[in-house]
Amino acid sequence: MTSKPKVSFIIPTLNAAAVLNTCLSSIYSQNYPQNKIEIIIIDGGSSDKTLTIAKKYHAKIYQNPLKTAESGKAVGVKNASGQYIALVDSDNILPNNGWLKKMVHPLTKDGSLIGSEPWKFTYRKSGGFIERYSALIGANDPYALISGVYDRYSYLTNNWTSLKLNITNYSQYQKIKLEPKAVLPTIGANGTIFRADFLKTNLDSDYLFDIDIISHTINTTNKPLYFAKIKTGIIHTFCESSIEKFIRKQKRRLVDYYQYLPLRQFNWSAANRTGIIKYSLYSLLIFPAVFDSIRGFIKKPDPAWFFHPTACLITLYCYSLITFKHKINISQSIQRTYWSQ
Repeated sequence: MTSKPKVSFIIPTLNAAAVLNTCLSSIYSQNYPQNKIEIIIIDGGSSDKTLTIAKKYHAKIYQNPLKTAESGKAVGVKNASGQYIALVDSDNILPNNGWLKKMVHPLTKDGSLIGSEPWKFTYRKSGGFIERYSALIGANDPYALISGVYDRYSYLTNNWTSLKLNITNYSQYQKIKLEPKAVLPTIGANGTIFRADFLKTNLDSDYLFDIDIISHTINTTNKPLYFAKIKTGIIHTFCESSIEKFIRKQKRRLVDYYQYLPLRQFNWSAANRTGIIKYSLYSLLIFPAVFDSIRGFIKKPDPAWFFHPTACLITLYCYSLITFKHKINISQSIQRTYWSQ
């Protein structure tokens, strides 16, 4: 046990007291040397008991003046001392005490792997219906499922991706080859572990867009990267049962995308235009989403499946609204620039 590599858990927070204790407790319950676990909390200015809980678990605490999760991750990477870096959200829970050993094992055996990621969201009957829905479809965002870029096991497809990837199967994990100039699955969050030297070498800003780092590295070097999808899960208490929170998160997802687009290293919408069209038609026609709800319910009975048509329409509305506002703002900015000349 003492020969295990050190792992730094990076957790951005902002008023996360309601979920943080469970998250940190699951980390400290791991069957792993405690002196090889480093917990780094990067806080955006919490006014609740977030920092009190963090100190209870002897976490290292850093300030996150830019407040976003991406900026918090960047601060965490720069201060991490572990050989591996685990990107964990405050609403994640490690599902069992052998999770960390299982996640790290392939990385210690195969030097070509840059990281590892759970291949599913752990399904819990006790979870809120939106948490269960996300675990059932294999994504927090239905767009990812319908466009094919999802990265967690879906009961609809019986797979964790619909992309054509080069995959080598092992008993405890799958080794995937990520190719240059190809659409990639949305790997990089909710329990993803990276080699620290990979992140530290390729992080060149105050924001860590984990998917972008992978894509940018592949396309800059024009060489493939290898990743392990571990046959385990992670609990993501995503929105629990709050539709209001789901709407807020979907809006924020695209607001953040456009706000930080100048800093992004890869244009994901341009890489998957077919997926955008497919998702729009899928949602507007409604019947495909209803059909998949029924199909999913037959495969794994849970009424949470029937949130799917609503989730698709909510997401399409939010994304369309934010995109429209973004285009208007660009148009107004161009006009102001023109008339000021």
